Amino acid sequence: MNRTIAVVTAGLSDPSSTRLLADLLAAATGTALTQRGEQVRVEVVELRPLAHALTDHLLTGFATGDLEAALTTVATADAVIAVTPVFSGSYSGLFKTFFDVLEQGALDGTPVLVAATAGTARHSLVLEHALRPLFSYLHAVVVPTGVFAASEDWGAAGADGGADGALRRRVDRAAGELAALVAARPHTEKQDQFDRDLAAMGDFEDLLNG
Repeated sequence: MNRTIAVVTAGLSDPSSTRLLADLLAAATGTALTQRGEQVRVEVVELRPLAHALTDHLLTGFATGDLEAALTTVATADAVIAVTPVFSGSYSGLFKTFFDVLEQGALDGTPVLVAATAGTARHSLVLEHALRPLFSYLHAVVVPTGVFAASEDWGAAGADGGADGALRRRVDRAAGELAALVAARPHTEKQDQFDRDLAAMGDFEDLLNG
């Protein structure tokens, strides 16, 4: 059975350092899980294309299309890697909105690796004063090592997208911690349970008609 890792990335440019860091973390986590004998499926959720749908969800209370699929991906994943750029000293509004509309309880007990990118290392404490409290509030299990990447952490060339040695070590350490949490958990078949719960609700039109 596959272990599903949902990677939520809130970068606004294309390409972005946020997506690059997310890809590094996903690859390292996949390698760490494979070394533990686990099969891994990585599902990437890019928030930029979902911005309008997220606003609609805030106004209507309903998710449709790609946003609905993205929320289901995160809710049913065995683990989440969440990466945001730093805006005004905290996570981006787009990033926060996505987790605001996630169904209550969706991340209960789910291992989460938090990461952020910014132009300067002065923002590195965002991991502790913003991201970690957010996911603790959502009852996720946040791995001890968060990963922050400033502009100087990216080399001009080389392997791993130009990440320097120090960043690479932080990535590997955090990925190893996430993999250990995932591997230690029983196969809960979260997707199967989600499908059973949805089916038990019955047809949506029937619910509206009482």
